[in-house]
Amino acid sequence: MAKILVTGGCGYIGSHTIVDLAESGYEIISVDNNSRSTTAMLQGAEQITGKKIKNYKVDLCNFDDTHAIFQENSDISGIIHFAAYKAVGESVDAPLLYYENNIASLVNLLKCVQEFNIPHFVFSSSCSVYGNAAEIPVTEQTTLMPPESPYAATKQMGEQIVSDFSKSTGTACILLRYFNPAGAHPSTIIGELPLGKPSNLVPVITQTAIGRIPKMVVFGFDYDTRDGSCIRDFIHVCDLAHAHTLALKYLEQQKNKSNCEVFNLGTGNGVTVLEAIAAFEKVSNVKLNYEKGPRRPGDVVAIFANNDWAKKQLGWETQYGLNEIMKTAWDWELKMKKDEQLIQQQSAGLN
Repeated sequence: MAKILVTGGCGYIGSHTIVDLAESGYEIISVDNNSRSTTAMLQGAEQITGKKIKNYKVDLCNFDDTHAIFQENSDISGIIHFAAYKAVGESVDAPLLYYENNIASLVNLLKCVQEFNIPHFVFSSSCSVYGNAAEIPVTEQTTLMPPESPYAATKQMGEQIVSDFSKSTGTACILLRYFNPAGAHPSTIIGELPLGKPSNLVPVITQTAIGRIPKMVVFGFDYDTRDGSCIRDFIHVCDLAHAHTLALKYLEQQKNKSNCEVFNLGTGNGVTVLEAIAAFEKVSNVKLNYEKGPRRPGDVVAIFANNDWAKKQLGWETQYGLNEIMKTAWDWELKMKKDEQLIQQQSAGLN
């Protein structure tokens, strides 16, 4: 049974990927410093799979602590690297925080990959590397435009670092360019759990609907799109998670044609912000309270994927559409609300 190290394993995508890996027979260890997460999602992954997942509470920017994980686990055969800061707006306000965290952690990790001869490395990249692309849908060959945010810049830099590393070491690497992950595991045991104010659209929608956020702001109504709002490609987190398992198997079976390959992970469907709101209102039967707002720094106008290459090479197919994304996200939000109410009732009974 291959042992896989998942960095950021307590996070949203990391925890869902751990479930998919475990269900595919992999042994998993996690590392997460919990600066932007809690262990709740990892515990949920354990509940779904029935498997105990060891988590190292380590900051990957600390090389010695990172190195110690590999000394203790000399049989790691692959790494999926999620751990990074990812809020576009925050990166605009605090660029040095993003450059230091996202780049230093990657470099430290790759030093260990080289020293311990880890054969397979999967890097969590982003469609933000395309910038305001000259053509959409984007393919893996689409020219990368200047990044619109420091977060996007760290992903462009990260891709270049991994590519250069693979050429010099022979390590087999895959760069997975995510579009907009959303939704929750159908069990509602795990889902997106932003700490503080959410920056991604779907949790903003669900938190507005349930009353955590009084009113939602749609940033930008004057874009050159069919309804004036931004266009994005929303992909269910379980579909995204499964692509990581397929990427590892692809490398293990030596199907890769080069040491570093790139895949888009999106549905291929461009959805405007207003269309996403309409889809949520349809499946939830809740009218959303939102208002028009100015454009937000760092946002691209439109981006969605051509995913033919991932389908052909990885054998990857999406299983969930926009309605399922919104339904599972809303079910997850309702479950969290119910859990909170239960805790409050139990607390009141003790007092």
